[in-house]
Amino acid sequence: MTSPGVTNRKRLLTALIVVTLIFFILIGRLAYIQLLKGEELQSKALDQWTRNLPVAPKRGVIYDRNDNILAQSASAETIAARPAEIKNPKEVAELLAPIIDISVEDIYNKISDKSKSEVWLKRKVAKEVANEVRNLEIKGIVFTEESKRYYPNKNLASHILGFTGIDGEGQEGIELYYDKQLKGTPGKIITETDVEGRELPYNVDQYIPPNDGWNLVLTIDQTIQYFTEKAASDAMEKYNAKKVYAIVMEPNTGEVLAMTSRPDFDPNNPPRDLGFEGMQEYIKNINCKDNLDPGSTFKIITSAAGLEEGVITPDSTFDCPGFKMVDGVKIKCWRSWGHGHQTFVEGVKNSCNPIFMETALRLGKDRFYQYVDAFGFGKNTGIDVSGEEKGVIMNKEIVRNVDLARMGFGQAISVTPIQLITAVSAVINGGNLMEPHIAKEFRDTEGNIIEEIEAKKIRQVISPQTSETMCSILEKAVMEGSGKNAYIPGYRVGGKTGTAQKYGSDGKIVQGKHIASFIGFAPADDPQVIVLFMVDEPEAEVDFGSQIAAPYVKMILEDTLKYLEVEPRYDEDPNLSDIPDVEVPDVIGRSLDEATKELKALGLTYSTQLSGTMVGDQLPKPGAAVKEGTKVLLYLESAEEEDNFNIQEQTDEQDTENTSDTVVVPDVKGKSLIETNKILTSVGLKLIVEGSGIATNQNPKAGEEVLRGSEVVVTFEKQ
Repeated sequence: MTSPGVTNRKRLLTALIVVTLIFFILIGRLAYIQLLKGEELQSKALDQWTRNLPVAPKRGVIYDRNDNILAQSASAETIAARPAEIKNPKEVAELLAPIIDISVEDIYNKISDKSKSEVWLKRKVAKEVANEVRNLEIKGIVFTEESKRYYPNKNLASHILGFTGIDGEGQEGIELYYDKQLKGTPGKIITETDVEGRELPYNVDQYIPPNDGWNLVLTIDQTIQYFTEKAASDAMEKYNAKKVYAIVMEPNTGEVLAMTSRPDFDPNNPPRDLGFEGMQEYIKNINCKDNLDPGSTFKIITSAAGLEEGVITPDSTFDCPGFKMVDGVKIKCWRSWGHGHQTFVEGVKNSCNPIFMETALRLGKDRFYQYVDAFGFGKNTGIDVSGEEKGVIMNKEIVRNVDLARMGFGQAISVTPIQLITAVSAVINGGNLMEPHIAKEFRDTEGNIIEEIEAKKIRQVISPQTSETMCSILEKAVMEGSGKNAYIPGYRVGGKTGTAQKYGSDGKIVQGKHIASFIGFAPADDPQVIVLFMVDEPEAEVDFGSQIAAPYVKMILEDTLKYLEVEPRYDEDPNLSDIPDVEVPDVIGRSLDEATKELKALGLTYSTQLSGTMVGDQLPKPGAAVKEGTKVLLYLESAEEEDNFNIQEQTDEQDTENTSDTVVVPDVKGKSLIETNKILTSVGLKLIVEGSGIATNQNPKAGEEVLRGSEVVVTFEKQ
């Protein structure tokens, strides 16, 4: 029999063990809560007794290379609501609706939803609107700051800049590519609340400021961008083109000075209402995302490869009968009757297709593809543009000689405009393939440089000697060949024309549809600027790149060189030191016939812009000292302006002999513009010019009797 004392001790021990076990369980539970679940529970507790209202950071400013603002953010207020604090949602909705321009029903649905701690009512409103709501002093209506993106130049550089969404995130262009650096880190406003989410009576809001985004400086020059956009808009309108592409680059560094295309858009108001596909037609940076046949501009690459490998020399001779047979296929030259016997340099000037077919065949597909790869075709250039295309290159294993021959002059291969200008830059800059880029540097809000994007050389493609030879050959193509319309007196310009065929969805060539292009650079002996200009499907009787694109490259180059203060040199040929100087005469205001006679008499050559028959301006200017043989560019006045002057002068003389009010219209068909003007003005008629070349049609017809001083519209066509 157990004694009572022993029984009590056992009970006490059992109780002690149970209590101790419970104690350790509680300690363990407490440790679990504090150590393992503490952070999570603390976060939940904070969520219960506080409410956070985000404060968006200010997005970084985007500048051009000269610190002109291209994109910036302005502070804008956003109106929000805390449903738990709003006592009469219906009344509040009726007060707010007319101010923030949202229906009463929509506002009511938002502010009566007690399951949400905060809801947005209207984002990024004008300060006047926010103040009007603030003056109502409605409990539960709160305000926060957001930033609203603004592009002060509207459409300028829109494809480069892109745009942002309602939340301030980058959605296209540089805004998307460098979104992380530009957007910054958000802040918040913390408010203490009760269990139902209502603000406590003695709460003091805690404000954690946002960290603003970095400012970004681009390589773009706003002024050069303007020159380029003006040319693109003019070409789009003049030729009713499907698209226009234009890029200006510094060839030695890969810095993009300007880039634009048409159609374009205003990034302040992107065309979101067009849907995704429709919107892409306007917002896509087609200079980096369209694959195109380069046409004859690709002959620059074939030439550089051929010279570097020694399969041709500048003096190599060729015969062009108007075609070349390859693998039993007759591939035509653009000139059906051919160019006859010519050197390689003459072939470049003439843009003769068979010469480049032969050069590609001499290289063979292995070496040809080696240079295609080395110049960066078939791969991304590395430019800071999201979604860059790689071009389309045929698999080398299936390439036949006929394919190789076509690639030699720019067919059977597709490239992006940015690939093409980057590759040609390597041809003329000493042989260095540079990575193109748009961003120049990042700065903090104080203006300190955080990160600088330096020029990046990818590889050496050709030797400096081959590069120098190519610059000389391409200069001759402008001075004496198909690129004459890009010639700028006083500047050594090099370049190459291109007229690429277009292909339909069935892979067949679409007749009558071309891409007219020209790529030009200056100065040819030390290239500082290179321009690529392409017009897709221009509506013109003659849609060659030499006629459509070259004048726009000239326009951009001339404006850019003057803007960059590159001094013109009228002794353009460095080997002409022994040739005597000539003073340029003043031929402004004189007839084209008189002006050209005087220039020729002094040993000067000339070129014109045929929009009339009276000289309105000239370059070089009168009195300039130039070398004998220098070309003088004559700017001709419009037909109406020049002829008013010319006819008045002529008719005054005629009236002394013939006072008749009517004259018989003479026949001017088959006459040149100068001859036509002489014939018509001699009888007191006014010439209205359409086109250039030889007169093919006139209205009124020959033999009709008209009043003296009447207009005769004459159509001129190149024969």
